[in-house]
Amino acid sequence: MGFSYLVAASAGAASVVGDVVGKVTVGYQGWFSAPGDGSPVNAWGHGNLEMWPDVREYTTTYPTSHANLGDGRPARMFSSYDDQVVQTHFRWMAESGIDCAALQRFANELQPGSRIKAQRDGMAVKVRQAAENAGRKFYIMYDTSGWGLRGLEADWTNTMINQLHLTSSPAYARQDGKPVVGVYGMGYVGWPATPQAALDVINWFKAQGCYVVGSVPGQWRMGTGDSRPDFAPVYSAFDLLSAWGVGRRMDAAYAPWIKGDRDFCLAHKIEYQPCIYPGTSFANTNGSGRNLIPRLHGDFMWFQFATLRSLGVKSVYIAMFDELNEATSIFKCAEDASMLPTDHWLLPLDADGVHVSSDFYLRLVKNGGLMLKGLIPYQATHTTPWVLPDQATPAAGP
Repeated sequence: MGFSYLVAASAGAASVVGDVVGKVTVGYQGWFSAPGDGSPVNAWGHGNLEMWPDVREYTTTYPTSHANLGDGRPARMFSSYDDQVVQTHFRWMAESGIDCAALQRFANELQPGSRIKAQRDGMAVKVRQAAENAGRKFYIMYDTSGWGLRGLEADWTNTMINQLHLTSSPAYARQDGKPVVGVYGMGYVGWPATPQAALDVINWFKAQGCYVVGSVPGQWRMGTGDSRPDFAPVYSAFDLLSAWGVGRRMDAAYAPWIKGDRDFCLAHKIEYQPCIYPGTSFANTNGSGRNLIPRLHGDFMWFQFATLRSLGVKSVYIAMFDELNEATSIFKCAEDASMLPTDHWLLPLDADGVHVSSDFYLRLVKNGGLMLKGLIPYQATHTTPWVLPDQATPAAGP
């Protein structure tokens, strides 16, 4: 069933299992909005889609300007701001063995009094409630790519702690007894701040008693490609490192890359949490190619799970849960052309020649997480059925 590259297992140093170490974390955007959804934005948000959602489990959806779906139904979109949508997403996480969600919060949207900040604040509250109800954990991941660090400290103190009281929630993720906060983007070529400014922010969060996660460029350790070499001291300052993996192709260089990152983190007493993803497409945003890195009906993602397991890596960050805009979403999406608008190219789940159910990637992630945790044996190739027997879709797969 495709990839079966295997490396020898290598045990790492024992880690203290917490809400992120030894767990399956997903990135959660929560950024889709629609006219009439009652949100502060009250307009379409992030409509540059590469995939189309399966909306059959949402009680409220919104009419779009697209032509009907291939099966004749109207093309309707959900809003992340609807409570039922967020609750449904976190229920899917619980059913899929996903332990934690990193809610993305963008550094260019922190202006007090702005509608977009009110939108993000409202989503943070909804995520907190959904995580509590579903028995999942969550934490804030600040995305600083392209915008630098302005306003992070004030936002954390004034909004996250004093206004929304997020860290008071039993669902807020803690590691080593500390509330978790993530920062994405430090160290990329062109990132608009100095290494010292980055260190100042990391140390400030640590002084507030936080456990600081760094989502960093894929080539952070080498200081090449998309990574600045002068940020080496910054990377070593994080409590946990997660190298961004989206866009990387899976080949014989993948396992040495993961092993090198793992060994560096072990040597420097940093926790390691690789980022994996199901595949990607970016054609509707920048024309970079339809189905740019194919999913291969689960083989592509499982190769990453299997490599981590063979190297003894037990923590993982999955990009992303609901990222329709880069076709990295693992939540329920359109299976085939019958579920897509007929007037616009979008990537269906059967793009690589095999029909899979809309929940296939949630089931695949569940099995991948069980394997990383040692609860099921190592499998070089996945055995997750493409379609379950009771699903009204074409014949099941492997």
